[in-house]
Amino acid sequence: MRPLWKGVLGFGLVVIPVRIYKATEDKTPSFHLLHVECNTPIRYLKWCPTCNREVMPEEIVRGVEYEKGQYVLLTDEDLSKLPEPEPHSITIMEFCDISEVDPVFFRDAFFLEPQEGSARAYFLLLGAMTELRTVAVARVALRSRETLALVRPYQDKVLALETMYWADEVRSAESLEIPTGVAVAHEEKEMAKTLVKMMKKPFEPEKHVSAYRRHINELIQAKLQGRQVVREPARAPAEVIDLMEALRRSIAGAKEERRGRTVRESAPAPP
Repeated sequence: MRPLWKGVLGFGLVVIPVRIYKATEDKTPSFHLLHVECNTPIRYLKWCPTCNREVMPEEIVRGVEYEKGQYVLLTDEDLSKLPEPEPHSITIMEFCDISEVDPVFFRDAFFLEPQEGSARAYFLLLGAMTELRTVAVARVALRSRETLALVRPYQDKVLALETMYWADEVRSAESLEIPTGVAVAHEEKEMAKTLVKMMKKPFEPEKHVSAYRRHINELIQAKLQGRQVVREPARAPAEVIDLMEALRRSIAGAKEERRGRTVRESAPAPP
């Protein structure tokens, strides 16, 4: 992996030089738009519909819409007067329990790697946070924009950084029309709890794969090899049944799956 940048992680008076890496990648194939006549990728022009012509880069200014169709213009000089976030720095402000941070705040995940000569301070912070089971709330400047972040132990052997939304960027759920006072029968709740317990398993991300990505990759390979692509038949729509019957059938299915898994696990290995 190539680091996005090198910087420092500030922990009180301790400064830890680190490299930051993207922790995730999207492996879904991306589509390019091509001209059907020649298979050349198309390009988009910066076009002004009022003047009916292409606009050159030097003719473009930034603007923020404050009313429909009304903009306040911001020049490079205006923006240069704003306080600049400290580049390539991660400043820890406080520590908290991970249970206090709702995942709705998370944006992107990164790995932090100690630079040469900073391993001792890096593992000092990692070890302290791991033993105390805490995470660090920090500020970081990424791509010239300051953002809130969370620094946390990942698998107890590396520091990870999660960029976060600011509090006023997270929408309130209060505006949703969630019914109140909905009555749930005791028997229904007990059956639902039984089903949840039967379906509870350790989280193993490797066993969850993208069916869409598998199908699109198979389609691409088939097209490359000149094979005919056969579409899988659509599943029949599920029969509409009442809640209790749905729970009973789900529990029966979970029991059957558990029995099958037990048989497979207890079967002797092939010679």
